[in-house]
Amino acid sequence: MSKTNLKMGAPKSAASEAKAAAAAAAAKMHRRSRSGCFTCRLRRKKCEEGKPTCKACKHLGLRCEYKRPMWWSNGEQRRNQKELIKNAIKRTQVSKKSTPSAPSIHSPPSLCHSNPTSAELYQDSFPQSRAPSVGSPFSTPYDCAFASPEGYFAMPPPPQPMIAHPQYPMFSPYEVDIKTERQIYINGEQTRRDSTISTFSTYQPPPCGNGMPAFPADSWVQQEYYESNSEALTEEPVDINFFEYPHEPATPEHETVINVDDCDKYLLSHFFDKVLKLIFPILEVNQHGSARSDVILPALESNKAYLHCCLSIAATHKKAAESVESEQLDNDIVRHRYAAISELCEALGRDENHSQILEATLGMIFFQCSVGRADDALPDIPWHQHFQAAISLVNKLGLPEAVMDLAASGHSHPPFNMALTAWIDILGASMIGRSPVFADTYRELNMSSRTAGLAELMGCEDNVMFLISEIACLDVQKSEGLDEVVLCKYVEVLAHELGQTEPPQGTVQNCFSTTGAIRPRQLSANLSAVFRIAARIYLCSLVPGYEPRQPSMCHLVSQFSDLMNFIPAGPDGFDRSLAWPLLVAGTASVAASPFRSMFAERCSRLGDAADFGSFGRVRGLLKEVWQANEEAYALGDFRGVGWRGVMLQKGWDYLLI
Repeated sequence: MSKTNLKMGAPKSAASEAKAAAAAAAAKMHRRSRSGCFTCRLRRKKCEEGKPTCKACKHLGLRCEYKRPMWWSNGEQRRNQKELIKNAIKRTQVSKKSTPSAPSIHSPPSLCHSNPTSAELYQDSFPQSRAPSVGSPFSTPYDCAFASPEGYFAMPPPPQPMIAHPQYPMFSPYEVDIKTERQIYINGEQTRRDSTISTFSTYQPPPCGNGMPAFPADSWVQQEYYESNSEALTEEPVDINFFEYPHEPATPEHETVINVDDCDKYLLSHFFDKVLKLIFPILEVNQHGSARSDVILPALESNKAYLHCCLSIAATHKKAAESVESEQLDNDIVRHRYAAISELCEALGRDENHSQILEATLGMIFFQCSVGRADDALPDIPWHQHFQAAISLVNKLGLPEAVMDLAASGHSHPPFNMALTAWIDILGASMIGRSPVFADTYRELNMSSRTAGLAELMGCEDNVMFLISEIACLDVQKSEGLDEVVLCKYVEVLAHELGQTEPPQGTVQNCFSTTGAIRPRQLSANLSAVFRIAARIYLCSLVPGYEPRQPSMCHLVSQFSDLMNFIPAGPDGFDRSLAWPLLVAGTASVAASPFRSMFAERCSRLGDAADFGSFGRVRGLLKEVWQANEEAYALGDFRGVGWRGVMLQKGWDYLLI
């Protein structure tokens, strides 16, 4: 209990007493907060403790930190941080320079020679399980003289490649404190309980001297400084509460507890240190730390199947990244994979916790795309069989209906697991030659201009992904013997719809700020442009008489290669998020295509990371496709060899996304 010392003295005037009372009141107001954000604590300001950002930090544009930041534990760093915050506050009070006016929006060039098709044609097109009905608009005679890629695609001029950026630290540093517990039972009685706390840090050293202020690498102060003084168009902030996650948000006081055995702690450490950053790179750019705090940690803590899945993935990555043959790692891969499947089977048998079963099932499908070498043999059922179970769970949880009508379903944001399901569904369908399971849902979303969250999660805009779903449906109908006249009409419709998604010229730009920090919305625009070109190549390959050496196809592939200049490369880049577009464009490339030199250069910049995960599998598959095509060309067959044929011949069952 605090004590107050009273001193006797001469009587004070009323003004003096008022002044003293005001000082005492001010002192009380400046008591150190125990639950407010660390930014307000450092500023010695009262924090109203709003989540995820308090009002003071939001008003001043400061980063609101409820988790103890790295600078808090060091006196010198705290003083530096306080000075940086003061400077940032001063800058927010200075009027920003006027920004240049937005460029005028021009309609994208026509992608077909015929008149634009009506919305009804698109609305009624591509029934998921049947061919076009008799009497449909596509049953009318059609002139196949234009049934060639040249007749459908007239691309805008290629964008100017960006100047290579010397360095770009991707994320600001953070710390994660994880408590691991081990409990020993004898005859059902707990006899021992051990717990340890490990701190995982993503701190990166500051960049080399380049004339910039010496801020920590890609810190929020650094980004605020340059963006507030930039003459470029200011980006709209990314919505940090975009998704509805399957877990309740953790409070700042929450301590994550993950129960693992001592023999598995090295796998958990490897998962946090090496694997976590590979899984959702676009989500991390949009909201740094969201993949960790909103997706991974809550699931690891409460979902045993998910935990075993992640430990198996960590062992697979460690084996591939370190190029070691280890009996222990092989055993760990099998042991945790088996444990994850066993947990899932038990949960399915109980018919409960459907949301947890779904997130673990999606993890087993999707995480494998980030790790492992092409020649790894997993003792597991194929990904599409796992996905059948996921589809059943998605329907049980009503996620398609939820994303169709968020307000009516009681959801305020798109469900995260539905967005991940849609990404696997659309691109995975093209891998095995089937229609996406939820193609009707994507079609309705596209027609009503609604979102499933694909751009926020994976980078590509929803409308482009929904059209890739339609192309996959057309691919299936072609394989089932769709009439060529009707096929050409469908291609015309989709070509027009793809043209409607074209942004104004100049939209694709360098996605780095002056400091080397990623601009999330610009990165999404660049990724969408790459996917859009890949979609055109995919659609063009369905046209009767298609050959990779046709001038229009060579032009499309060249366009694709130019656009890749706007995607960050290297170990911290986003090549691994483009496995599917690289596969589609690479399969259509010929020997003299600039794609091959571009791809070789980006593989070189990735280093060892180019050999594992979906990117490594695409690299190996393209090598086989190119070799098969050269052999076919030598025999006079210029139609080319598709990736599905090579995968079937090799016995590969990959999900390349």
